[in-house]
Amino acid sequence: MHIGTPLTASATKVMLLGCGELGKEIAICCQRLGVEVIAVDRYEHAPAHQVAHSAHVIDMTDPLQLEALVAREKPQWIVPEIEALATDALAWIEEQGLATVVPCARAVQLTMDREGIRRLAAEELGLPTSRYAFAASREELEAAVKGVGLPCFVKPTMSSSGKGQSYLTAPEQIPAAWDKAKSGGRVDRGRVIVERRIDFDFEITLLTVRALDENGRPQIQFCQPIGHRQEQGDYVESWQPHPMSARALEAAQAIAGKVVEALGGLGLFGVELFVKGDQVWFSEVSPRPHDTGMVTMASQLQSEFELHLRAFLGLPVDTALRRPGASAVIYGGVEGAGPVFQGIERALAVPESRLRLFGKPIAYPRRRMGVALAAAETVEAARQRARRCAAAVQPELG
Repeated sequence: MHIGTPLTASATKVMLLGCGELGKEIAICCQRLGVEVIAVDRYEHAPAHQVAHSAHVIDMTDPLQLEALVAREKPQWIVPEIEALATDALAWIEEQGLATVVPCARAVQLTMDREGIRRLAAEELGLPTSRYAFAASREELEAAVKGVGLPCFVKPTMSSSGKGQSYLTAPEQIPAAWDKAKSGGRVDRGRVIVERRIDFDFEITLLTVRALDENGRPQIQFCQPIGHRQEQGDYVESWQPHPMSARALEAAQAIAGKVVEALGGLGLFGVELFVKGDQVWFSEVSPRPHDTGMVTMASQLQSEFELHLRAFLGLPVDTALRRPGASAVIYGGVEGAGPVFQGIERALAVPESRLRLFGKPIAYPRRRMGVALAAAETVEAARQRARRCAAAVQPELG
Protein backbone atom coordinates (compact mmCIF):
# COMPACT_ATOMS: atom_id res chain seq x y z
CA MET A 1 0.00 0.00 0.00
CA HIS A 2 1.28 3.47 -0.89
CA ILE A 3 -0.26 6.93 -0.41
CA GLY A 4 0.42 9.76 -2.82
CA THR A 5 0.31 13.52 -2.36
CA PRO A 6 -3.05 15.33 -2.33
CA LEU A 7 -3.88 17.64 -5.24
CA THR A 8 -1.16 16.13 -7.44
CA ALA A 9 -1.16 13.42 -10.10
CA SER A 10 -0.03 10.88 -7.47
CA ALA A 11 -2.95 11.59 -5.10
CA THR A 12 -4.74 8.79 -3.29
CA LYS A 13 -8.40 9.86 -3.49
CA VAL A 14 -11.41 9.06 -1.32
CA MET A 15 -14.87 10.34 -2.25
CA LEU A 16 -17.30 10.72 0.66
CA LEU A 17 -20.99 10.41 -0.18
CA GLY A 18 -22.64 12.15 2.75
CA CYS A 19 -20.81 14.81 4.73
CA GLY A 20 -22.40 14.89 8.16
CA GLU A 21 -20.59 14.49 11.47
CA LEU A 22 -19.52 10.91 10.74
CA GLY A 23 -18.20 11.80 7.30
CA LYS A 24 -16.34 14.75 8.81
CA GLU A 25 -14.38 12.48 11.15
CA ILE A 26 -13.51 10.13 8.29
CA ALA A 27 -12.31 13.13 6.28
CA ILE A 28 -10.09 14.24 9.17
CA CYS A 29 -8.60 10.73 9.44
CA CYS A 30 -7.93 10.80 5.68
CA GLN A 31 -6.22 14.18 5.99
CA ARG A 32 -3.89 12.85 8.67
CA LEU A 33 -2.66 10.14 6.29
CA GLY A 34 -2.36 12.49 3.33
CA VAL A 35 -5.34 11.06 1.48
CA GLU A 36 -7.16 13.52 -0.79
CA VAL A 37 -10.80 13.98 0.24
CA ILE A 38 -13.64 14.74 -2.18
CA ALA A 39 -16.71 15.54 -0.10
CA VAL A 40 -20.18 15.23 -1.65
CA ASP A 41 -23.52 16.13 -0.09
CA ARG A 42 -26.96 17.47 -0.97
CA TYR A 43 -26.38 20.90 0.63
CA GLU A 44 -23.55 23.42 0.83
CA HIS A 45 -21.13 23.74 3.74
CA ALA A 46 -21.95 20.35 5.25
CA PRO A 47 -19.54 19.38 8.07
CA ALA A 48 -17.15 17.28 5.94
CA HIS A 49 -17.17 19.95 3.20
CA GLN A 50 -15.35 22.17 5.70
CA VAL A 51 -12.35 19.84 6.06
CA ALA A 52 -12.10 18.37 2.54
CA HIS A 53 -9.82 19.18 -0.39
CA SER A 54 -12.84 19.69 -2.64
CA ALA A 55 -16.60 19.85 -2.09
CA HIS A 56 -19.56 19.14 -4.35
CA VAL A 57 -23.34 19.48 -4.01
CA ILE A 58 -25.42 17.03 -6.05
CA ASP A 59 -28.52 14.90 -5.78
CA MET A 60 -26.89 11.63 -4.76
CA THR A 61 -30.02 9.67 -5.59
CA ASP A 62 -29.60 10.67 -9.26
CA PRO A 63 -27.41 8.02 -10.94
CA LEU A 64 -26.42 10.32 -13.81
CA GLN A 65 -25.13 13.04 -11.48
CA LEU A 66 -23.29 10.50 -9.36
CA GLU A 67 -21.69 8.71 -12.30
CA ALA A 68 -20.64 12.00 -13.91
CA LEU A 69 -18.95 13.21 -10.74
CA VAL A 70 -17.06 9.94 -10.26
CA ALA A 71 -15.91 10.08 -13.90
CA ARG A 72 -14.64 13.63 -13.40
CA GLU A 73 -12.93 13.20 -10.01
CA LYS A 74 -11.65 9.61 -10.48
CA PRO A 75 -11.46 8.52 -6.81
CA GLN A 76 -9.92 5.18 -5.90
CA TRP A 77 -12.46 4.65 -3.09
CA ILE A 78 -16.07 5.75 -2.66
CA VAL A 79 -17.22 5.84 0.98
CA PRO A 80 -21.02 6.06 1.47
CA GLU A 81 -22.11 7.72 4.70
CA ILE A 82 -25.87 8.03 4.16
CA GLU A 83 -28.75 5.87 2.94
CA ALA A 84 -30.18 8.16 0.24
CA LEU A 85 -27.95 7.07 -2.63
CA ALA A 86 -28.26 5.70 -6.15
CA THR A 87 -27.00 2.29 -5.07
CA ASP A 88 -27.48 0.76 -8.52
CA ALA A 89 -25.08 3.40 -9.88
CA LEU A 90 -22.54 2.43 -7.21
CA ALA A 91 -22.83 -1.20 -8.27
CA TRP A 92 -22.24 -0.20 -11.92
CA ILE A 93 -19.24 1.96 -10.95
CA GLU A 94 -17.71 -0.97 -9.07
CA GLU A 95 -18.45 -3.43 -11.89
CA GLN A 96 -16.72 -1.12 -14.37
CA GLY A 97 -13.64 -0.92 -12.15
CA LEU A 98 -13.94 2.86 -11.85
CA ALA A 99 -13.61 2.85 -8.04
CA THR A 100 -13.90 0.56 -5.02
CA VAL A 101 -17.12 1.10 -3.07
CA VAL A 102 -16.58 0.75 0.70
CA PRO A 103 -17.00 -1.85 2.02
CA CYS A 104 -18.44 -3.12 -1.31
CA ALA A 105 -21.41 -2.21 -3.49
CA ARG A 106 -23.38 -5.33 -2.51
CA ALA A 107 -23.09 -4.51 1.19
CA VAL A 108 -24.26 -0.95 0.58
CA GLN A 109 -27.24 -2.10 -1.50
CA LEU A 110 -28.37 -4.72 1.02
CA THR A 111 -27.98 -2.61 4.16
CA MET A 112 -29.48 0.60 2.79
CA ASP A 113 -32.77 -1.30 2.48
CA ARG A 114 -34.21 -2.94 5.62
CA GLU A 115 -35.89 -5.59 3.49
CA GLY A 116 -32.63 -6.71 1.90
CA ILE A 117 -30.67 -7.00 5.13
CA ARG A 118 -33.50 -8.62 7.10
CA ARG A 119 -34.02 -11.30 4.47
CA LEU A 120 -30.26 -11.94 4.37
CA ALA A 121 -29.99 -12.26 8.15
CA ALA A 122 -33.15 -14.22 8.89
CA GLU A 123 -33.86 -16.20 5.73
CA GLU A 124 -30.38 -16.86 4.28
CA LEU A 125 -28.19 -16.94 7.39
CA GLY A 126 -30.84 -18.22 9.80
CA LEU A 127 -30.00 -15.67 12.50
CA PRO A 128 -32.44 -14.90 15.34
CA THR A 129 -34.47 -11.72 14.66
CA SER A 130 -37.78 -10.27 15.76
CA ARG A 131 -40.91 -11.49 13.96
CA TYR A 132 -41.39 -9.31 10.86
CA ALA A 133 -43.36 -8.68 7.67
CA PHE A 134 -43.34 -6.20 4.81
CA ALA A 135 -46.19 -4.15 3.38
CA ALA A 136 -46.69 -2.07 0.23
CA SER A 137 -50.09 -0.54 1.05
CA ARG A 138 -52.21 0.42 4.02
CA GLU A 139 -54.28 -2.72 3.53
CA GLU A 140 -51.16 -4.90 3.48
CA LEU A 141 -49.93 -3.09 6.58
CA GLU A 142 -53.12 -3.99 8.43
CA ALA A 143 -52.60 -7.66 7.52
CA ALA A 144 -48.91 -7.49 8.44
CA VAL A 145 -49.61 -6.00 11.87
CA LYS A 146 -52.23 -8.68 12.48
CA GLY A 147 -49.76 -11.41 11.49
CA VAL A 148 -46.79 -10.04 13.43
CA GLY A 149 -48.82 -9.05 16.48
CA LEU A 150 -48.89 -6.09 18.83
CA PRO A 151 -46.97 -4.27 20.15
CA CYS A 152 -44.84 -3.68 17.07
CA PHE A 153 -42.84 -1.08 15.18
CA VAL A 154 -43.56 0.22 11.69
CA LYS A 155 -40.57 1.68 9.81
CA PRO A 156 -39.74 2.77 6.26
CA THR A 157 -37.49 0.23 4.56
CA MET A 158 -35.01 3.05 3.96
CA SER A 159 -34.48 5.53 6.81
CA SER A 160 -32.19 6.23 9.76
CA SER A 161 -32.17 7.71 13.27
CA GLY A 162 -35.79 6.76 13.92
CA LYS A 163 -37.20 8.86 11.06
CA GLY A 164 -40.63 7.68 9.96
CA GLN A 165 -40.84 5.12 12.77
CA SER A 166 -43.99 4.41 14.81
CA TYR A 167 -44.65 2.21 17.83
CA LEU A 168 -48.05 0.56 17.63
CA THR A 169 -50.07 -0.78 20.55
CA ALA A 170 -53.53 -0.71 18.92
CA PRO A 171 -54.92 -1.35 15.39
CA GLU A 172 -56.38 2.16 15.10
CA GLN A 173 -52.81 3.55 14.99
CA ILE A 174 -52.11 1.84 11.65
CA PRO A 175 -53.25 4.64 9.25
CA ALA A 176 -51.07 7.26 10.98
CA ALA A 177 -48.13 4.86 11.05
CA TRP A 178 -48.45 4.25 7.31
CA ASP A 179 -48.51 7.98 6.56
CA LYS A 180 -45.54 8.63 8.85
CA ALA A 181 -43.45 5.86 7.31
CA LYS A 182 -44.24 7.04 3.77
CA SER A 183 -43.22 10.62 4.56
CA GLY A 184 -40.30 9.87 6.89
CA GLY A 185 -38.09 7.65 4.76
CA ARG A 186 -34.97 9.00 3.10
CA VAL A 187 -36.15 7.41 -0.15
CA ASP A 188 -39.74 6.21 -0.63
CA ARG A 189 -39.42 2.60 -1.78
CA GLY A 190 -43.18 2.11 -1.39
CA ARG A 191 -42.71 -0.54 1.30
CA VAL A 192 -42.53 -0.60 5.09
CA ILE A 193 -41.33 -3.20 7.58
CA VAL A 194 -43.36 -4.31 10.60
CA GLU A 195 -41.31 -5.69 13.49
CA ARG A 196 -42.70 -7.35 16.61
CA ARG A 197 -41.30 -5.72 19.75
CA ILE A 198 -38.75 -7.93 21.49
CA ASP A 199 -38.69 -7.99 25.29
CA PHE A 200 -34.97 -7.27 25.72
CA ASP A 201 -32.80 -6.10 28.58
CA PHE A 202 -30.64 -3.78 26.51
CA GLU A 203 -29.48 -2.98 22.99
CA ILE A 204 -25.84 -2.80 21.91
CA THR A 205 -23.82 -1.74 18.92
CA LEU A 206 -21.03 -4.20 18.18
CA LEU A 207 -18.51 -2.47 15.95
CA THR A 208 -17.13 -5.20 13.71
CA VAL A 209 -14.09 -4.66 11.49
CA ARG A 210 -13.25 -6.71 8.40
CA ALA A 211 -9.61 -5.95 7.64
CA LEU A 212 -6.59 -7.73 6.22
CA ASP A 213 -4.32 -9.73 8.49
CA GLU A 214 -0.52 -9.85 8.18
CA ASN A 215 -0.88 -12.39 5.37
CA GLY A 216 -3.27 -10.23 3.37
CA ARG A 217 -6.37 -12.31 4.16
CA PRO A 218 -9.66 -10.80 5.41
CA GLN A 219 -10.10 -11.18 9.16
CA ILE A 220 -12.91 -10.19 11.53
CA GLN A 221 -12.14 -8.18 14.67
CA PHE A 222 -14.54 -6.79 17.28
CA CYS A 223 -14.57 -3.69 19.44
CA GLN A 224 -15.95 -3.85 22.97
CA PRO A 225 -19.78 -3.64 23.00
CA ILE A 226 -21.33 -0.17 23.07
CA GLY A 227 -24.47 0.54 25.07
CA HIS A 228 -26.76 3.41 24.22
CA ARG A 229 -29.94 5.21 25.21
CA GLN A 230 -32.45 6.36 22.61
CA GLU A 231 -35.26 8.89 22.47
CA GLN A 232 -37.72 8.84 19.57
CA GLY A 233 -35.53 6.31 17.81
CA ASP A 234 -32.42 8.50 17.92
CA TYR A 235 -29.44 7.95 20.19
CA VAL A 236 -28.84 10.55 22.91
CA GLU A 237 -25.92 8.94 24.76
CA SER A 238 -23.63 5.93 24.39
CA TRP A 239 -20.96 4.25 26.47
CA GLN A 240 -18.25 1.61 26.11
CA PRO A 241 -17.85 -1.09 27.27
CA HIS A 242 -21.39 -2.21 28.03
CA PRO A 243 -21.46 -5.05 30.59
CA MET A 244 -22.91 -8.37 29.39
CA SER A 245 -22.42 -12.05 30.10
CA ALA A 246 -19.59 -13.94 28.42
CA ARG A 247 -22.12 -16.23 26.73
CA ALA A 248 -24.13 -13.30 25.36
CA LEU A 249 -20.96 -11.60 24.09
CA GLU A 250 -19.91 -14.82 22.37
CA ALA A 251 -23.35 -15.09 20.71
CA ALA A 252 -23.26 -11.41 19.69
CA GLN A 253 -19.84 -11.81 18.08
CA ALA A 254 -20.96 -14.96 16.26
CA ILE A 255 -24.02 -13.18 14.82
CA ALA A 256 -22.08 -10.05 13.86
CA GLY A 257 -19.31 -12.10 12.30
CA LYS A 258 -21.74 -14.09 10.13
CA VAL A 259 -23.49 -10.94 8.89
CA VAL A 260 -20.26 -9.11 8.09
CA GLU A 261 -18.73 -12.12 6.33
CA ALA A 262 -21.88 -12.46 4.22
CA LEU A 263 -21.77 -8.78 3.25
CA GLY A 264 -18.06 -8.86 2.42
CA GLY A 265 -15.64 -6.07 1.58
CA LEU A 266 -13.28 -4.23 3.91
CA GLY A 267 -14.28 -1.68 6.51
CA LEU A 268 -16.08 -1.17 9.80
CA PHE A 269 -19.69 -2.28 10.32
CA GLY A 270 -22.02 -1.14 13.10
CA VAL A 271 -24.05 -4.23 14.06
CA GLU A 272 -27.08 -3.53 16.27
CA LEU A 273 -28.23 -6.34 18.56
CA PHE A 274 -30.89 -6.92 21.22
CA VAL A 275 -29.84 -8.81 24.36
CA LYS A 276 -31.86 -10.51 27.10
CA GLY A 277 -29.81 -12.55 29.52
CA ASP A 278 -27.71 -14.83 27.33
CA GLN A 279 -30.07 -14.50 24.33
CA VAL A 280 -29.13 -12.25 21.40
CA TRP A 281 -31.17 -11.12 18.38
CA PHE A 282 -29.94 -9.38 15.24
CA SER A 283 -31.54 -5.97 14.61
CA GLU A 284 -29.71 -3.99 11.90
CA VAL A 285 -26.27 -3.34 10.45
CA SER A 286 -24.65 -0.24 8.96
CA PRO A 287 -21.69 -0.79 6.60
CA ARG A 288 -19.91 2.26 7.99
CA PRO A 289 -19.18 4.05 11.28
CA HIS A 290 -22.19 4.26 13.59
CA ASP A 291 -23.48 7.32 15.45
CA THR A 292 -23.33 5.50 18.81
CA GLY A 293 -19.70 4.67 17.98
CA MET A 294 -18.62 8.29 18.35
CA VAL A 295 -17.78 7.25 21.92
CA THR A 296 -14.71 5.48 20.50
CA MET A 297 -13.05 8.89 20.04
CA ALA A 298 -12.70 8.88 23.84
CA SER A 299 -12.49 5.17 24.62
CA GLN A 300 -10.36 3.37 22.02
CA LEU A 301 -6.79 3.52 20.79
CA GLN A 302 -8.19 3.84 17.26
CA SER A 303 -11.62 5.40 16.81
CA GLU A 304 -14.24 3.78 14.60
CA PHE A 305 -13.35 6.32 11.91
CA GLU A 306 -9.68 5.43 11.87
CA LEU A 307 -10.55 1.74 11.93
CA HIS A 308 -12.83 2.17 8.90
CA LEU A 309 -10.16 4.04 6.93
CA ARG A 310 -7.35 1.66 7.87
CA ALA A 311 -9.47 -1.37 7.02
CA PHE A 312 -10.47 -0.33 3.51
CA LEU A 313 -6.97 0.94 2.74
CA GLY A 314 -5.61 -2.49 3.72
CA LEU A 315 -3.67 -1.19 6.74
CA PRO A 316 -3.31 -2.82 10.20
CA VAL A 317 -6.09 -2.14 12.74
CA ASP A 318 -6.24 -2.23 16.53
CA THR A 319 -9.66 -2.48 18.20
CA ALA A 320 -8.31 -2.28 21.77
CA LEU A 321 -10.16 -0.32 24.43
CA ARG A 322 -8.02 2.41 25.99
CA ARG A 323 -10.32 3.51 28.81
CA PRO A 324 -14.06 3.41 29.61
CA GLY A 325 -15.79 6.24 27.76
CA ALA A 326 -19.13 7.86 27.00
CA SER A 327 -20.76 10.30 24.60
CA ALA A 328 -23.74 12.62 25.01
CA VAL A 329 -25.51 14.44 22.19
CA ILE A 330 -25.74 18.23 22.00
CA TYR A 331 -28.98 19.26 20.28
CA GLY A 332 -29.65 22.52 18.47
CA GLY A 333 -32.32 23.69 20.91
CA VAL A 334 -33.08 26.64 18.62
CA GLU A 335 -34.05 27.06 14.98
CA GLY A 336 -32.12 29.23 12.55
CA ALA A 337 -28.91 29.82 10.67
CA GLY A 338 -25.45 30.35 12.14
CA PRO A 339 -25.94 29.13 15.72
CA VAL A 340 -23.50 30.22 18.42
CA PHE A 341 -22.42 27.85 21.21
CA GLN A 342 -21.96 29.29 24.69
CA GLY A 343 -20.46 27.60 27.76
CA ILE A 344 -17.52 25.93 26.02
CA GLU A 345 -15.13 26.78 28.86
CA ARG A 346 -17.45 25.17 31.44
CA ALA A 347 -17.90 22.11 29.27
CA LEU A 348 -14.18 21.53 28.83
CA ALA A 349 -13.54 22.04 32.55
CA VAL A 350 -15.09 18.59 33.07
CA PRO A 351 -12.19 16.14 33.61
CA GLU A 352 -11.14 14.05 30.59
CA SER A 353 -13.77 15.70 28.41
CA ARG A 354 -13.71 16.62 24.73
CA LEU A 355 -16.15 18.36 22.41
CA ARG A 356 -17.01 17.82 18.77
CA LEU A 357 -19.10 20.68 17.37
CA PHE A 358 -20.11 19.61 13.91
CA GLY A 359 -20.38 22.98 12.18
CA LYS A 360 -23.83 22.41 10.68
CA PRO A 361 -24.96 25.72 9.20
CA ILE A 362 -28.62 25.41 10.22
CA ALA A 363 -29.91 24.48 13.67
CA TYR A 364 -33.29 23.23 14.76
CA PRO A 365 -34.37 21.95 18.18
CA ARG A 366 -33.81 18.20 17.68
CA ARG A 367 -30.93 18.41 15.22
CA ARG A 368 -27.69 16.85 16.43
CA MET A 369 -25.21 19.75 16.46
CA GLY A 370 -22.40 18.27 18.51
CA VAL A 371 -21.35 15.58 20.92
CA ALA A 372 -19.62 15.62 24.29
CA LEU A 373 -17.06 12.88 24.96
CA ALA A 374 -15.52 11.81 28.24
CA ALA A 375 -13.40 9.04 29.72
CA ALA A 376 -13.06 7.85 33.31
CA GLU A 377 -12.14 4.87 35.48
CA THR A 378 -15.66 3.43 35.15
CA VAL A 379 -18.43 3.60 32.56
CA GLU A 380 -20.83 5.28 35.00
CA ALA A 381 -18.30 8.00 35.84
CA ALA A 382 -17.66 8.56 32.13
CA ARG A 383 -21.41 8.86 31.46
CA GLN A 384 -21.78 11.44 34.21
CA ARG A 385 -18.88 13.45 32.82
CA ALA A 386 -20.21 13.32 29.25
CA ARG A 387 -23.67 14.47 30.37
CA ARG A 388 -22.17 17.36 32.40
CA CYS A 389 -20.03 18.40 29.45
CA ALA A 390 -23.00 18.33 27.03
CA ALA A 391 -25.31 20.19 29.43
CA ALA A 392 -22.83 23.08 29.73
CA VAL A 393 -23.02 23.85 26.00
CA GLN A 394 -25.84 26.26 25.20
CA PRO A 395 -26.72 26.86 21.52
CA GLU A 396 -28.09 30.30 20.66
CA LEU A 397 -28.91 32.12 17.46
CA GLY A 398 -26.10 34.43 16.38
